Amino acid sequence: MFWKLTALSASSPVESVLDKENFTLEELLDEEEIIQECKALNSRLINFLRDREQVEKLLRYIVEEAPADAESKQAFKFPFVACEIFTCEIDVILKTLVEEEELMNLLFSFLEPNRPHSALLAGYFSKVVVCLMLRKTVPLMNYVQNHPDVFRRLVDLIGITSIMEVLVRLVGADDHAYPNFMDVMQWLADSNLLEMIVDKLSPLCPPEVHANAAETLCAITRNAPSALATKLASPSFVARIFGHALEDSRSKSSLVHSLSVCISLLDPKRSAIASPLMYSFRSQHMYESLNPVNPETIGAMLPKLCDLLMLLNVSSDEKVLETTYGELRPPLGKHRLKIVEFIAVLLRTSNEAAEQELVSSGTIKRILDLFFEYPYNNALHHHVESIIFSCLESKSDTMVDHLLRECDLMGKVLQTDKSPLLSGESDKPTLPASGKQAPRAGNLGHITRISNKLVQLGSTNSRIHACLQENTEWSEWQVNVLQERNAVENVYRWACGRPTALQDRTKDSDDDDLHDRDYDVAALANNLSQAFRYKIYGNEDAEEDHGALDRDDEGGKFQNTIMLSC
Repeated sequence: MFWKLTALSASSPVESVLDKENFTLEELLDEEEIIQECKALNSRLINFLRDREQVEKLLRYIVEEAPADAESKQAFKFPFVACEIFTCEIDVILKTLVEEEELMNLLFSFLEPNRPHSALLAGYFSKVVVCLMLRKTVPLMNYVQNHPDVFRRLVDLIGITSIMEVLVRLVGADDHAYPNFMDVMQWLADSNLLEMIVDKLSPLCPPEVHANAAETLCAITRNAPSALATKLASPSFVARIFGHALEDSRSKSSLVHSLSVCISLLDPKRSAIASPLMYSFRSQHMYESLNPVNPETIGAMLPKLCDLLMLLNVSSDEKVLETTYGELRPPLGKHRLKIVEFIAVLLRTSNEAAEQELVSSGTIKRILDLFFEYPYNNALHHHVESIIFSCLESKSDTMVDHLLRECDLMGKVLQTDKSPLLSGESDKPTLPASGKQAPRAGNLGHITRISNKLVQLGSTNSRIHACLQENTEWSEWQVNVLQERNAVENVYRWACGRPTALQDRTKDSDDDDLHDRDYDVAALANNLSQAFRYKIYGNEDAEEDHGALDRDDEGGKFQNTIMLSC
């Protein structure tokens, strides 16, 4: 009987407008249910909206700024509704748009340089073009190929994120293949599109342009193999990217984002813009071998390593950053952190020429020093750990000898563990706060992992084993300190404060993820805090006896300063 209820059979307000003898598009756009009616494929409404005149009006709301004295509806509501109508993906409306070149010209007139480009309308423009890309791919790409100035204008506005997203779609970096995809990619590779995008990494451009240009180039590398990706990985383009990175040492943004592109060329699966901290606890997967990289690409990067090494020098930097634990004189900075990340990814390619260059230039030694000079920069520690693992697992004996003998890795580890409190030496970049007890170094967890890796590889690698056996102090420390620390920090053996979920969990889909990590980070943090709260180690002196046991307590204080130290 419900179909007899008048409330449910009432006609839509949109139908009331359509029933009028003379109604306007604006009257329809003002109705709240118009989008719902479009999605419901209301034939009367769609037949009205598919008309060329109405499509043109809808486009003008999207690409033209409303007059300064316009009502709120005209400036905000109508452009939003017009965009939503197009993105309902109604075929007859989109067909009217793509089959009329004047309407397409009107749509892309938004990119003209002599008009305003508000973020609001840029978002609407982007949504409409992406919709056409998905539903009317061939006619859209035919239009773009016949109007090459579209790409030039898109690149000129690449600092607007919505425009960058359109560009990424058009260069085929969204894994959206269409009938003439390969022909279009080859056409783009033959054009000067890549040159225009790479030149946006110039220090003369603002940071937002650097960021979006780098994201576009990284998207192209992730779409390999393609004609564009192959061209970008060529030595001439690599040299061009490094040229912009090192053109002006004062432009840290240009350096950071140029190196992001180089990192993506070496490892396309790596996110270009993501924070390094997202990798902090993905211990095992981070050291998997990369896909083979063209040696010519790596060879074009090697001549610039000495210039990058000079930028790792902090002695001439007079910046000071106050932190909760003291001062950084100077802070490490994003640009130095990005250089270290680049070196870490470069080493993971196992390229012999790159390894030799890094050894001869002293880059590895300098980076290892940074590890101990900045004991609270977890992102730095992560990348240096990756560098150390790559050196130890290298097929080259030179890399192992350089790390263990010339860089004295074991000596630095023993010295830090022997004196874990932050040094107050004025020539060090990290200084403790005056009048307070010096805190414990924050990199002891990474030192423990590195030490365990040394022991593990020493059992299978005779060269590493020989180096470990030569150092009697290391052998004693391994037995008396490292083994005991590993037993204490093994959360799977704890009888107190351990979550039931870890103790009694059954096999499920999360088991693989659990075993892919050295430990469960959340569980470790929670249990360490409970362990010290209830003093399960018996007395206050136990904390000192166990070396690094209280670093989680200190870590709680420093958690909010990790990014500051960058």
